[in-house]
Amino acid sequence: MLFWLKEEMAPQEFTRRLATVITHVDEIMQQEIRPLVAVDIIEQLHRQFAILSGGRGKDGAPIITFPEFVGFKHIPEEDFLNVMTYLTSVPSVEAASIGFVIIIDRRRDKWSSVKASLTRIAVAFPGNLQLIFILRPSRFIQRTFTDIGIKYYRDEFKMKVPIVMLNSVSDLHGYIDKSQLTEDLGGTLEYRHSQWINHRTAIENFALALKTTAQMLRTFGDCLATTELPRSVPSTEDLLMSHTKQRDKMQDELKLLGKQGATLLSCIREPATKSPTSKLNLNELDNVATMKRLLVQLDETEKAFSQFWSEHHLKLNQCLQLQHFEQNFCEVKLALGNLLAEQAECTDIGDSVTRVEQLLKEHKKLEGEGQEPLEKAQLLAVIGDQLIQNHHYAVDSIRPRCAELRHLCDDFINENKKKCDILEKSLELHRQLDKVSQWCEAGIYLLASQAVDKCHSREGVDIALNDIETFLGTVKEYQLPSPKEFYNQFELMLTLDVKVKAQKVLQKLSDVQEIFHKRQMSLMKLAARQTRPVQPVAPHPESSPKWVSPKISQPSTLAPCQKTLEEPYVETDLNSLEKEDDETKFEVKNEEIPESSHDGENPEPEQLEGSKNLSPSR
Repeated sequence: MLFWLKEEMAPQEFTRRLATVITHVDEIMQQEIRPLVAVDIIEQLHRQFAILSGGRGKDGAPIITFPEFVGFKHIPEEDFLNVMTYLTSVPSVEAASIGFVIIIDRRRDKWSSVKASLTRIAVAFPGNLQLIFILRPSRFIQRTFTDIGIKYYRDEFKMKVPIVMLNSVSDLHGYIDKSQLTEDLGGTLEYRHSQWINHRTAIENFALALKTTAQMLRTFGDCLATTELPRSVPSTEDLLMSHTKQRDKMQDELKLLGKQGATLLSCIREPATKSPTSKLNLNELDNVATMKRLLVQLDETEKAFSQFWSEHHLKLNQCLQLQHFEQNFCEVKLALGNLLAEQAECTDIGDSVTRVEQLLKEHKKLEGEGQEPLEKAQLLAVIGDQLIQNHHYAVDSIRPRCAELRHLCDDFINENKKKCDILEKSLELHRQLDKVSQWCEAGIYLLASQAVDKCHSREGVDIALNDIETFLGTVKEYQLPSPKEFYNQFELMLTLDVKVKAQKVLQKLSDVQEIFHKRQMSLMKLAARQTRPVQPVAPHPESSPKWVSPKISQPSTLAPCQKTLEEPYVETDLNSLEKEDDETKFEVKNEEIPESSHDGENPEPEQLEGSKNLSPSR
């Protein structure tokens, strides 16, 4: 808000400073008491019936000389008044307040000319008179008429100042120093009327140009200050370019004016620079002082305009910066919003290793696509911070935009990391499940591939047990978790489908481990039975396979034994593991181990527990 107030006050301050410049120029050129400029009465000045040579009286009073001029009495009253008004306005106010000294040179003229001059001075002289010197006509008769006329017409002239009649310039030198008199009056003061007119015209033209330029700048400043700021980047760029062109034009005008002023000042000083002994007369010194004061006002004008333009240009640039920022903000926000929306749609965590790997690739692709918008957003936030540090007028609008950009970036990055972690966890889960399945398949194949006939010997049983123990030792190699550990590790990300799959795989693992345990127990029992000593006994006739009772049929006699021998060992339904329909029975035939007993009964063969009907999945 403070910055806006400062910007609003800038045009007013600029206008005030330029108004001050215009006022000072008028004061320097004494516009209040000089309604005319040299160019307005250039023809009358060139007639040279009155001159301001730059000489001064003893008390510093400016000297106006009326040189010899044929036809003075025929000069129109208006022309005479204009010239007198202009000449009396040229000296400074301080010098003019002392009063003017008038020298009337009528040495080659008549009394009538003297009378006409005094009459016009008495009637139309606009300044303060101090003293009048008259160089009377040199011819005797005209001199006599002049002396008599002065005595009789003094009251008619209504002069309140002394009139000194002089016979020659020598008499004049007694009143005024020669250095303050022109050469035609016997003095040493150099005066060139045409040069004086040129200098005066140039100074006044310079002052007028300075005043006009200040007024133009004030108008230009008002126009810039009242221009409404556009709301689009192209419009702002066009406005900035247009204002810059106008500013460059004004700046060129000021530079040209400065060169003209410096050249004019150099021309006025030229007589003093040509020779070390040469000095500027008071007229020229006044011109130099006037030019210096005008150049000071020009410098003030340039400073005021430069400061105003800097503030206005800054305002336009900040407007353009803000519009670029807002435009880029909308584009980046839209891009990040699309990325976040696409990211939010990626809820699948996969149901297999292949699917999860594909999802990870898609996730990496989305992450790569988001790098450019993220970099743009972060860069735009940095640009916004720089605008804030540079005291941009729209700080209250830029700061929340930067915060929103960083929030969107953080959301995308954090969600991206979260998704990546979930997918990597899912990949680990499915790899664990695949390892379990592979281990179970290998175990089923191992159990199914153990030959039955090799288990009739102790060596065969040991080999089978060793194979089982070796395989069970691979649990650590596969890093198979327990169901409890598995659920603790992956519980938070188990979807319904994945949970069902995990339950089946873990159940399969439990079943296979149980089968291995039963197979181990059966083999260990078989190994223990085979270590007992075998006692040879004579077979009873009833037990001889060749003996057949005449009373009992053969099938009835062999049925119990056949059932015992052919009874499958502990069977387990593997439908939950492989869901295979074909099942083969793995039977281990019991050896007939006769035992020494008092009653002579045959020992009952034991079942090989843990045997299963397994069909390996190859």
